[in-house]
Amino acid sequence: MIVVTAANGQLGRLVVEGLKATVPAGQIVAAVRSPEKAADLGVAVRKADYNQPETLAAALEGADKVLLISGSEVGKRVEQHEAVVRAAQKAGVQHLVYTSAPKADTSPLILAPEHKATEELIRESGLPFTILRNGWYNENYLPTIEQALRTGGFVGSAGHGRVASAARADFAAAAVEILTSTGHENKTYELSGDDSWTYDELAAAIAKASGKTITYTDLGPEQHKAALIEASLPEATAQFVVALDGDTKAGLLGDVTGELRALIGHATTPIADTIASAV
Repeated sequence: MIVVTAANGQLGRLVVEGLKATVPAGQIVAAVRSPEKAADLGVAVRKADYNQPETLAAALEGADKVLLISGSEVGKRVEQHEAVVRAAQKAGVQHLVYTSAPKADTSPLILAPEHKATEELIRESGLPFTILRNGWYNENYLPTIEQALRTGGFVGSAGHGRVASAARADFAAAAVEILTSTGHENKTYELSGDDSWTYDELAAAIAKASGKTITYTDLGPEQHKAALIEASLPEATAQFVVALDGDTKAGLLGDVTGELRALIGHATTPIADTIASAV
């Protein structure tokens, strides 16, 4: 039996759909915070709230394989993930798969520390594991694309930093491959898109797809933060966005590894396809 945590999220739903195309639906369990919202998944649904460890034992009962999709609450994730790892140990899980971040154990990426700590917990648990260090999703930039289409441009502070993104569906397909095939135990995969791009190139691609003039304005970090706050973002959120752009500028998201393409057996989805859908 395969249990997918956070199965009602955008990545989780794609993984469940991919699994249903590969294994019988009766072998899949969607572990979700709100079971009533997952009735349309077409598989067994169990309650699993990362913030309620008492729900996790029942959620993972009988599981052979578990996909631990990282939580979204920055600052709480290590404790949340540890609760899942402990429940997986008690359930006798034979293979734990975790969605991490690029080069989590060595990168200064702002999101890396919680992923690094989780990876360490998993390795120390003694459970057979696979670490999927997911790069950035094309869909992360949909708000930027939509803003550019609406206003004619966007701002940032990423300079000429490159992003090797791929579609969320590509990363979901990689997780499905790991969960339904053999030989992946105790391995770590650095997953990224086949191509990388800069914000200037993103603007040019949006312009090409839409036929509009689209500009990218590169700001200093403080200017960028001030612009975001002026646009009604909370200060903490603005600071986080600026930090991510700083990481992009530093080249932390631009590595093209080829490992995602190798796992899914086909080219990754270019950002231009995501732009075309938005247009």
